[in-house]
Amino acid sequence: MSTSARRFRGDTRLSRIAHQVMRDRGLLPTYSADVMAEVTALNTPATTSPLELRDLRELLWASIDNDDSRDLDQLSVAGSREGGLDTIYVAVADVDALVKRGSAIDAHAATNTTSVYTAAEIFPMLPEKLSTNLTSLNPDSDRLAIVVEMAVDGDGEVQRSAIYAAQVRNRAKLAYNGVAAWLAGGPAPPALAVLPGLDEQLRRQDRVAQALKRRRAERGALELDTLESRPIIYDGVLADLAPDASNRAKEIIEDFMVAANGVVATYLAGKGIASLRRVLRVPQRWDRIVALAGQYGGTLPAAPDAVPLLAFLRERRRADPTRFADLSLAVVKLLGAGQYALDVPGQPGPGHFALAVSEYTHSTAPNRRYPDLITQRILKAALGRAAQPYSRVELDRLATHCTIQQHNAEKIERRVAKSAAAYILSSRVGATFPGIVTGASDKGTWVRISKPTTEGRVIRGARGLDVGDRVVVKLVDTDVERGFIDFAVTG
Repeated sequence: MSTSARRFRGDTRLSRIAHQVMRDRGLLPTYSADVMAEVTALNTPATTSPLELRDLRELLWASIDNDDSRDLDQLSVAGSREGGLDTIYVAVADVDALVKRGSAIDAHAATNTTSVYTAAEIFPMLPEKLSTNLTSLNPDSDRLAIVVEMAVDGDGEVQRSAIYAAQVRNRAKLAYNGVAAWLAGGPAPPALAVLPGLDEQLRRQDRVAQALKRRRAERGALELDTLESRPIIYDGVLADLAPDASNRAKEIIEDFMVAANGVVATYLAGKGIASLRRVLRVPQRWDRIVALAGQYGGTLPAAPDAVPLLAFLRERRRADPTRFADLSLAVVKLLGAGQYALDVPGQPGPGHFALAVSEYTHSTAPNRRYPDLITQRILKAALGRAAQPYSRVELDRLATHCTIQQHNAEKIERRVAKSAAAYILSSRVGATFPGIVTGASDKGTWVRISKPTTEGRVIRGARGLDVGDRVVVKLVDTDVERGFIDFAVTG
């Protein structure tokens, strides 16, 4: 998602609400004077590194991201095909080259730990002079990067890999929607007409990404589509919250990032170096997932198993594609939340249940996520055979802090989205909507509707409802200031 300073006319309360919710959740909505003083002193991208640099600027690197993204963390390119193996290169911006540990900029990033994307405005983890310029892999600009090189066979297995520092140059800034439409037979993005070979590059990357995806699916990687909402703004006015659907181009980047993060985790473990992992443990509410599948005529084993769950999800997508996102959201809620955890080499870790991988970290978005910047520093120290920058005690503390702040950021995004939805729905009190139950506990019952895509609390008729149940609700009341949307179940 872009970290452009998105704001809109109309109800300026939303921006004020967003700032207040940030503070309430322990995140900083603005940068301190010390941060801005350090930023002012930085005027050029990093050009030197303590690591040996390979010059890969002549490769046909390209970024693929959201239409309005300006903080470009990754580039990708396909290399030669030899012996049945395709070489894929993923370049990750060397943010550590400018954001030094212990600096005021680093302290701000360590406090928030993530960029926060709200319907009112975006709060970048790093000041935009860095994240959208000096540490961004911008088009036609030389940049330092950490490159993950992977040799992938036809079955989607990474047979060889290497990690090193390099100079790279982004040849084309592409957007998910444009690339996905072209892959489906639509018009080509303009860059394809001026860069010979880029079309073949993208088709090769798509082919390898699909092989990676198939291999993970064999292991039970879940295919979920929760349709996260994004603001729709017309003439500067917030008009709707619409689902942000996945597509083939997004899958290219997602599959490459999963593979690259696995390579980094495996490399650090092989060196005996402690690091942060991104984990999703075996779901505690598997019994409810089994019951939910039963409502659709599906059968799952009593013990958690991602492979049959994937088969059930695929069958439901085929049978009812228009409502698959609702089922996906229910499953996501029941799977539980991901978290960061200290990985100590030689000790078994929980892995990531939904991705069906045992070795997985976050390392590919250091402009947007602090765990990725931590991992980058650990990785650069390992590559340079230098002392590790973090002790295991520090990493354990950081894992807990990053998990808490990520959950806080998600709550901020949901809270502001609810205020935005309340703003949009304020003129529709009394209207009815089909919905799905997304939360049911002693704290209350919540239902998600579409048009706009949002959640509200059930204040009447919630008895007996559980996650995944389908209902019809009437909008009873809205409160923009508190982000309240109240429903009554009517059917």
